[in-house]
Order: sequence, then C-alpha cells, then structure tokens
Amino acid sequence: MDGGQASLEPAAAGPSIPRPSVIAPLRAVVRLRRRVCLLRKRRLLPPGAGSASGAGAAGAGCSSGTPRADWDRPQFFTFDGPAELHSRTPRKRRRRSRVVLYPEPSRKCRPHAERRSRAQRCLVLLVAVVGFQVLNAIENLDDNAQRYDLDGLEKALQRAVFGQPAAVGRIVALLRDYLATHVHSRPLLLALHGPSGVGKSHVGRLLARHFRAVLEDGALVLQYHARHHCPEPRAAQACREQLAGLVADVVARAEVEEKTPLVVLDEAELMPRELLDELRSLLQPQRAHHFHNAVYVLLSSAGGADITRFVLRNASSARPRRPDGDPDGAAALRAEEELRAGLRALLVREHPLWQAAAIVPFLLLDKQDVVSCFREEMAAEGFFPEQARAELLAAQLSYYRVAGREFAVSGCKQVVAKVNLL
Repeated sequence: MDGGQASLEPAAAGPSIPRPSVIAPLRAVVRLRRRVCLLRKRRLLPPGAGSASGAGAAGAGCSSGTPRADWDRPQFFTFDGPAELHSRTPRKRRRRSRVVLYPEPSRKCRPHAERRSRAQRCLVLLVAVVGFQVLNAIENLDDNAQRYDLDGLEKALQRAVFGQPAAVGRIVALLRDYLATHVHSRPLLLALHGPSGVGKSHVGRLLARHFRAVLEDGALVLQYHARHHCPEPRAAQACREQLAGLVADVVARAEVEEKTPLVVLDEAELMPRELLDELRSLLQPQRAHHFHNAVYVLLSSAGGADITRFVLRNASSARPRRPDGDPDGAAALRAEEELRAGLRALLVREHPLWQAAAIVPFLLLDKQDVVSCFREEMAAEGFFPEQARAELLAAQLSYYRVAGREFAVSGCKQVVAKVNLL
C-alpha cells in the first residue's frame, strides 16, 4: 500500500534518498517465532527425546503443527524457561485423614469425642441394680421356704408314716414348690385318697402340728371334720356359711402376718355338695388376693376301692423297694401316674372340685408295715416294742394274700385298740 501511494505522488526533483528495508524486522519476528515453538516442543516432549526432532519441528514452524494441548493453554509469550514453568504449577492439597492413628508402643487413649457418654454409664448401673434385685429375690425364695422347715416336715413324715414313701415324697414336693414364694395366683389343694387305715388322717394331724409350730400361731391352722362340724341333722346351707366364715377369718389373719395358712378337711366323702361348692368357690382366681395364699388338704376315702383293686392287680410289682425304702423303677412311676389319672376321672364325675386338686393316692399296707405300726404304738403307750410280740398282734388282723404278699384289709386302723388291750 505504501508503494501504491508513493506512485501517485509526483516525482520530486533532486537526488534520491535510500529507504529503510523491511526484511530485517520480518526476519527477527520469524526467529522469535521459531524460538517460541522450540521452547514449546521441548516442554511437551519427554525428558529422553532427542533434540533433532525438536529442531525439525521448529524448522517446520508452529503455525501448522501446534499440538492439541496448546490450544487449552493461554497463547501468550513469556521469557520463563520450562523448569520455571513446571515449578509454578499449583500442587494439590492432601486431605487429612480422619482416622486416628495410635503409635504402637505408646498407650492408646480415646479422644474426648469417642469416650462413653453418661447414658451408657447409667445403663450399666441399671443392669447391675436389676441383677442384684434378681439375686435378692432368689435368696428371698429360699428364705420363705426355710420359714416352714420343710426338711424337718419330710423327716417327721418319713419317721411316723409307714408304707407310704411315694405319697410322702409327693406331698413334700408340692409344698416345697408352693411355699417357695408368698404371692400366688391360686391356692394349693392336696387331695389325699386311700382305703381306711393307710395313714391319711395321721398325715393330716402331723401337717397341722407342724404348721402350728412353724407359724407360731395356732389360729392360722384350721382343722375341719365333716362329721363333727356338720352333722347329719344340720342344714347344708348353714354348714356352708360356717365354713366360709372360718376360712375367711384364717386367711385374713394370715394376710396380716404375711404367712400361708393351712386348712385340713377330714372325711371329705361325708361333706354335702354345698360344702364342696363352697370349697370350689374359694379356689377361684376371681376371689380376693388374700384367698389365693392358702393350703387346703382334703382327706377322703373316696376311690379306696379302686386303689385296692389296683394294688392287688399289680401285687407282683407293686411298690418294689430299694434298701432305703424308696420306690424303684420307671414301671412303678408309670403305674402311679395311671392310678392318679384314673382317680381324677372318677372323682371329677362326683364333683368338679377335684379337677384343680393335686391327687395323692395312699396304697395298701403290707404286713411288715402293720408290725411297724404296732411297735410304734407300743412304745408310745409305755410298752417295750418287742418284735415277736408285735408280730403276734399283727397276725390277728385280716389280710389280702396275693402273689406271696400280704396286704392288711384295714391297715393300721385296729392297732390302737389291740395295744390298749395289753
């Protein structure tokens, strides 16, 4: 454009002035461009690449072979070398690990944020208190059972009652389970059944004597005889009201003293149906709570004929004995279970009271048991308990003779009368 404009101007007169050349600045610009391209190539190439390849690329120029990475960077010229550019690149900050690392040889201590809270300490304290209360309750169960001295009762029954080891063991086991605690949901009803003279009334007297001694209050033991308290001419409804009043007084007094009373009802087979209905109502859980804490003992000869037939039918295996006198064998246990089930079915047909009763059958006494009864009664009356004399007295009684064994027809019923004649 400068040349075109100069041609339009008129030619000046005089000698011509030499114009500055434009080739030198262009050459300088080309050199600078080549140097910049060379620096860029060296920065992009790996450290082991040769210089020849860089020089060839520089000679070709960077207008046509610019790498793709150069477009992402600012296109401006700097005089800094490649090392300086690398040193100025920002470094990534490392994130601090939140995991707490403990040195191995040193003692590990939890940070304050990871220590147990007060709620956890309170929970541990609560668990300890509950455990202590449970252990205390277990000890109280043992203390409540020790109040009634059931071990002494068991020894007294085994020493005074002959020929009934299974019945004595069952009575003590039921009392031990029931008297382990003072609070109950319903009373305990023991039904002692068997023929005449096998020791039912004797066990009732021993239980009443023992409970009077351990409870230290004779008013907490009630002995009710149907023939004495409710004779035949008396109205059944009046007897029912009398029995209800007597039981209510006993259980109310026992509730005040926090003890378990004992109610013994002898000759239950002679009780009218109204009395049995009253007894059943006393056992219902709908009654007041102080009626739930009581032990009732029914003494009855109902079912005695069935027990007699059972013993005679199983005479060969009835009550096998060990040297210590305990029943032996699983067959005897199964036979006793069958006997209790049969008695329950028989008694429930007479009255539903026996549905909630724990039935304890008393079996027939053999001749050796009758001899023991004679010796015990002779010693109580002041006579020397001679074995031969006791056997002579026992021989005067009637017996069932089955399979080489002898079972007394009336048990020890006539022992007292025979000893009084001496």
